[in-house]
Amino acid sequence: MKPKRTFLTLCLLLALCFGTYAQDWPQYLGPERNSKSFETGLIREWPASGPEVLWSVPVGIGFGGPVVKGGKVYLLDRDDETGDIMRCFDLNTGQELWKYSYAAAGSVQFPGSRSVPLVDDKHVYSCGPYGDLYCIDINTHQPVWNVNIWTDFGGQPGNPKESEGSQRQDGKGSFPTWAITQNPLVYGDLLIVASQAPEAGVVAYDKNTGVVRWRTPSLGQTGYVSPTVVKIDGNDQLVMVTASSGGRGGRELVPGNVVGLNPLTGEQLWIFSQWVCGIPIPGVVDAGNNKLLVTGGYELGALMIQVEKGQDGQYIAKELFRTVEFGDQTKTPLLLDGYFYGQYGTNSRRDGLTCMNMNGEIMWKTMREPNFNKGSLLWADGLILASDGTKTLYLIEPSPEAFSPISQADILGSYTANNEASSETGSGGPTQNWAPLALADGKLLIRDQERMYCVKVGK
Repeated sequence: MKPKRTFLTLCLLLALCFGTYAQDWPQYLGPERNSKSFETGLIREWPASGPEVLWSVPVGIGFGGPVVKGGKVYLLDRDDETGDIMRCFDLNTGQELWKYSYAAAGSVQFPGSRSVPLVDDKHVYSCGPYGDLYCIDINTHQPVWNVNIWTDFGGQPGNPKESEGSQRQDGKGSFPTWAITQNPLVYGDLLIVASQAPEAGVVAYDKNTGVVRWRTPSLGQTGYVSPTVVKIDGNDQLVMVTASSGGRGGRELVPGNVVGLNPLTGEQLWIFSQWVCGIPIPGVVDAGNNKLLVTGGYELGALMIQVEKGQDGQYIAKELFRTVEFGDQTKTPLLLDGYFYGQYGTNSRRDGLTCMNMNGEIMWKTMREPNFNKGSLLWADGLILASDGTKTLYLIEPSPEAFSPISQADILGSYTANNEASSETGSGGPTQNWAPLALADGKLLIRDQERMYCVKVGK
């Protein structure tokens, strides 16, 4: 084959590959698990009435977001009376195509769904709030295998205890206060999640059979972080973050850990043991050049570490800086052109959407005008789409110079059904609309505490 024809053929294949890829959002944080999309053709400015809502469907309360593959939307929904419910919808119409439910008893404050599924060519994988990890065939709509990532490794069941809406804390193996939040990760033929139970830290299953291929011992206190794959010296490493404990009422503070693992074997490659965050949720951000940004909840900010090889050939991790002026309580920050964007809203801080450079210098904050608090961000076609955690969707021009909104629209609603129960259990309302976004084929999937919406953001 002539060189010119070979080049054109390669270009065509790449275009086809990226064209297919651009229409899917198959896992937590998108195609490459970094909140970025290959989509182009976004509408650059919305009408005064806002972007068109193509359809909406009712969903249970919760915080789990959708994924999209092959024109189908998958969402792990939750009803405490029924259990967990995997639901599949047509992306273009919103028609529910099928659902599969299973009993999963449990009750915590802020009940409802937690995690984002993962879908490939054959299966959809999901982990429910009580540890039920399911692999469901997308053609037969039946489970291929299922395990419990918590009780299988010595954790106490998350069943209701003395009072509805709360969990006892009985020491070792106690069920996590806010239930289990794991967004499955596929690496080759492995499905990887963090059990964080007494007898396991991170666990890798054969994605087709559910057989445990490797598992680590406990890596630290239980948190709510899903493992992340990063590049260190050009090679894949799996990074996990655990929680700190103590430090209140005179108790000794035990810092959490940031741990690097071999994704094929689970071998521990390095550990950084001075991260202080009692309720960690976001995964690490691969900042390039062997740098990792770690963020956590409440007022604990962010930490930048550098991973490098020592003279003995072993990896070590050292602190570059930490700051309380940048953070994100529930989502992994977005990295664009050397700048981090995060929603730094906590119980005590309302710093809003915040931009920070690689050296920890704060470029700007929106504070309360506008107020961004635990919403979600994604990037596509040179623009940021952002929910503010309550009701508003924004279209933003990313810039380190200043917050540069282009359009905004009130899309999401307040939680209105069963408000009395909501006030008793803290059940996601009235406007705790914190689910991750998904973008596919010019359509943005976004949910509040009662409905999931499909919004036309592409031409």
